[in-house]
Amino acid sequence: MAIAAGWIKSDGNSTVTVSQPLSAPVDASEPEGDGNLVNQIYRRDGQGVAFISSQLQAQEPSQLSPFGTPEGEGGGTATGSGFLIDTEGHIVTNNHVVEGADKVEVKLGSSDKTYTAEVVGTDPATDVALLKVDAPEDSLHPLSLGDSSKVEVGDPVVAIGNPFGLDRTVTSGIVSALQRQIQAPNGFSISHVIQTDAAINPGNSGGPLIDSAGSVIGINSQIQTGGSGNGNVGIGFAVPINTAREVVRQIEAHGEVKHAYLGISGGSITPDLAKALKLPETEGVLVNEVVKGGPADQAGLKGGDTSATIEGANVRLGGDVITKVDGKKIESMEDVINLVNSAHPGDKMELTVDRGGNTKKITVTLGVRPASAEEVPSR
Repeated sequence: MAIAAGWIKSDGNSTVTVSQPLSAPVDASEPEGDGNLVNQIYRRDGQGVAFISSQLQAQEPSQLSPFGTPEGEGGGTATGSGFLIDTEGHIVTNNHVVEGADKVEVKLGSSDKTYTAEVVGTDPATDVALLKVDAPEDSLHPLSLGDSSKVEVGDPVVAIGNPFGLDRTVTSGIVSALQRQIQAPNGFSISHVIQTDAAINPGNSGGPLIDSAGSVIGINSQIQTGGSGNGNVGIGFAVPINTAREVVRQIEAHGEVKHAYLGISGGSITPDLAKALKLPETEGVLVNEVVKGGPADQAGLKGGDTSATIEGANVRLGGDVITKVDGKKIESMEDVINLVNSAHPGDKMELTVDRGGNTKKITVTLGVRPASAEEVPSR
């Protein structure tokens, strides 16, 4: 069973790396010459990509293996990427590129000049950070931000960044899949993630994933690796730019980011699971646990009361079965996570549940998600 929470917590493996108008569009004219599409995008957008170097404090090694973070418990230097979003010097990157840094330095485009960057704000829940540099206007070349909701599988994409410290590197590929979920540095789930086969490696973190029109559609953030290596195997993930827009908007407006919180852990129901447990529904979410004192608990949602092991997974039986959210049928826990991640604290969510063969409707007022999944209380 896919265990997650809204609360909402993901146990997936991870390796690491604005509302309009947040960016000034670049010159849409094609560069001179007969270069191919990748060359044109690189020549037009490359000057807006940043090389980021973070001086890190000594800390415990992360279980999420963030891109660029030195191994071991000592401090060191983490390198990553980012990109300009306006002519005021704002740069978007990954939270894990600058997390725990005493000092952040940035080089822009092909320039070797180094600027000290201010960390304006971070959001570990989406792995997004906003920086600002005080640089001459003629050295600021912001990238155009696209619309990640319009991306389709098979679309050509280009990644520009600094893999393994090799600055100004460009790779290309396609959008391999959409609507993926990855684990954020704070243990919760990031929704609507873009999967790509464009080569992404440590140091690419925070760099732009760019569409064929030269607009940023995602922030390169994680890779899936195989065997004992930690390099690219053709499966990379980018946080959608629409998510980053909202994060930057909240950081600029409030100095922090708040996410909606449901307060459950649950598993997706499959026909085989429904048959084995004699459940009344073949699709939906079996509520395993309701976080004590959380929004779902306050609304009266019930978790399981009997522990069992099914196909090696520990589950709790007897909880409510969620079949609809706001009248819309749901098929999996991922559907619930996506809906909660798209909502805001204070929003009301109507859950249609089956409890012991009876259908009930429970209205939950979503709360504010804890800063980390580790802060979620258990019963």
